[in-house]
Amino acid sequence: MTIVKLAGGAQGFNWLPVFVAEEQGLFEKYGLKVEYLRLGSVDKATTAVAEGAADLAITPPEGAVSSYIKGGDLRIVASNSNRLPMSLVAHPSIGSIAALKGKKIGTSSLTEGTAIYTQLLLSRDGLKYPGDYEFALAGVHTKRWEALQAGDIDCAPQPAPWNFLAEAAGYNLIGEVNDAIPEIVFAALIARTDWLEANGETMCKLLKALVEAYRITNDPAKESITLPIFQRVTVPDDAWLALRGLRYMRDMGMWPNGLAIPEKALETTIDLMIRAGLLDEDHRRSATGVFDMSYLAKALA
Repeated sequence: MTIVKLAGGAQGFNWLPVFVAEEQGLFEKYGLKVEYLRLGSVDKATTAVAEGAADLAITPPEGAVSSYIKGGDLRIVASNSNRLPMSLVAHPSIGSIAALKGKKIGTSSLTEGTAIYTQLLLSRDGLKYPGDYEFALAGVHTKRWEALQAGDIDCAPQPAPWNFLAEAAGYNLIGEVNDAIPEIVFAALIARTDWLEANGETMCKLLKALVEAYRITNDPAKESITLPIFQRVTVPDDAWLALRGLRYMRDMGMWPNGLAIPEKALETTIDLMIRAGLLDEDHRRSATGVFDMSYLAKALA
């Protein structure tokens, strides 16, 4: 068995196809054993790959894009998810996005993922960052939910089914991230160029296993396989809420068959980085080179 060290922040809902591959024996089928490194934040997952502590990571793509532009060796090899199944969850006293002026919004990073999406969503209602609101590093979605309940933050972007859980508890869903950003690389499979060059066959085997798992994940007739896993990693005590969350994500096209990254999704990721001041406009075209399609092409051949 070839061991692959795979890092992530929370390793939650978007990892569903990975866990499907594990439980259906697909990694084993291709002679692989995956070791999971759960690091608590998306930034740490990106850093683990950059520093060699992990072989691969499933994490937002912004860190890899920044590395590539600076001449670094991080690359995106496939998509994990191309949708943002998130609602902006606010304290019961806050009824609109406009009412977030002067409030504190929880996020998992200031440079990746949730902070960027939130800035764009709020800008549609005229709120600017910095100035009109502040971010608080509250951690991944489970930690953000705890912070919301404790009153440490006023609002947070929350994925399904935690958005529906919050709504049932009396919190307000004041915006849908998917409405503002319909297609984007939400999370990607990233690796270092030196690891890829030395482990190309392993990379292709891993992708083959995941391609099979994504087909299962997207098949409504396979809910007997996918729902128990999804419920376990989201809301173990609420089967109805888990089913609602699973179908919400699957039906919006959360997990792309073939792990494909559409050109539009990558362009949107880069555009949001530019809007957030994380990337210079001059790099808009060249930044797309971070996606190395060769390994996915071989896996799908």
